[in-house]
Amino acid sequence: MQHPKERWTQPDPTQQLIRETLEQARLADEMGYGVWWQVEHHAAGEFSHSSAPEVMLAAIAMGSKRMHVGHAAALAPQRFNHPIRLAERSAFIDHLSQGRFQLGMARSTIPEWRVFNIEADSTRAQMQQAFETIPKMWTQEKFSWDAPDFRVKDVNIVPKPYRKPHPPLWQACSSPASFEQAGRNGVGALGVTLWASREQVAEMIHIYREAIQKRCEPVGAFVNDQVAFFTFVHCARTEREAMENGAAKAAAWYTNGSFTFFEAKEHFIQSAAELEALAKDPAGGGLTGQYLRGKDPNAPQSRAQRLLGRVMSGEAVPDEQVWEVLSEQDSLIVGTQDQVRQGLKRYESLGIDALMSFHQVGALSHEAMLQSIRLTGELIPEFKSPAPP
Repeated sequence: MQHPKERWTQPDPTQQLIRETLEQARLADEMGYGVWWQVEHHAAGEFSHSSAPEVMLAAIAMGSKRMHVGHAAALAPQRFNHPIRLAERSAFIDHLSQGRFQLGMARSTIPEWRVFNIEADSTRAQMQQAFETIPKMWTQEKFSWDAPDFRVKDVNIVPKPYRKPHPPLWQACSSPASFEQAGRNGVGALGVTLWASREQVAEMIHIYREAIQKRCEPVGAFVNDQVAFFTFVHCARTEREAMENGAAKAAAWYTNGSFTFFEAKEHFIQSAAELEALAKDPAGGGLTGQYLRGKDPNAPQSRAQRLLGRVMSGEAVPDEQVWEVLSEQDSLIVGTQDQVRQGLKRYESLGIDALMSFHQVGALSHEAMLQSIRLTGELIPEFKSPAPP
């Protein structure tokens, strides 16, 4: 639920965003999309208005017939969401959707930890505790837990979920360690790394598969062994229309917003500047130059990093140049139906089970988003859709 100020065309922009999101979700349900995933972010400004995703998921569940709804992901540290509250709210959404709910969880990151006064070193353990306790609350009439920050004895958490034994569990993953943790827990992996190369995606999938096959100790009543990856998708009738819609510009806006919100912007700009210097003077740079010469500054991923660094630094990069560089990235899927089809096949060949197609990005118009959802949805029957875990 991103909402740049340039899209604020109504007197109440928040109402506009909510109404448009609900319309997009209804169309996704009609077109046969499998799951509507909703993020959770706080104090994120234009970058994300999804601060109460459970409310939005309940509304979407009530307005859809076949599509599942899911957290991708609920923030698991207790100051965000206590495990008991997560279990209760999730079970309610599961009933409202009649078994079409899926729960993903995440640790969150530094700026949100700071807002909620959460110690960073405690977040991985708190997320693990949520994974271990919530399935028990869903399936046990008398639930007990004894930990320094969470003690209960013989309590009955209600309601129990509609789906038996319980909804599928997922973990948001952005690093090798998180993919391994998801595999060890026997929960699905939600890959949330937008700019990862195909090789990086393949390696993270391998780590997850190894962990789930050899080191799995399931936290739930069953193993969810599916991998879903998130990427930006924009489909238009012609390549020119996709460019004029602002698809590549929207991806750049999202990248700038995410690196700013997650406080990684300065490091990214510095790395991009080093690549830019290498491209201009491949012979220089001392020890840094020796390291950077191991990279190809004109490879597609490096070209994208260089361009995004210029955008983040405030340079007015022409739209055509943004399109030329970003549309060549394997990690983005933009263009005509045929180009989108090929992009979907690239991800399918990596062995993922589902693609989380990110249509609502940046300042793309509502009409362009609806068209993208519709045109991409027309391709869904061409691909093998996994059964819900």
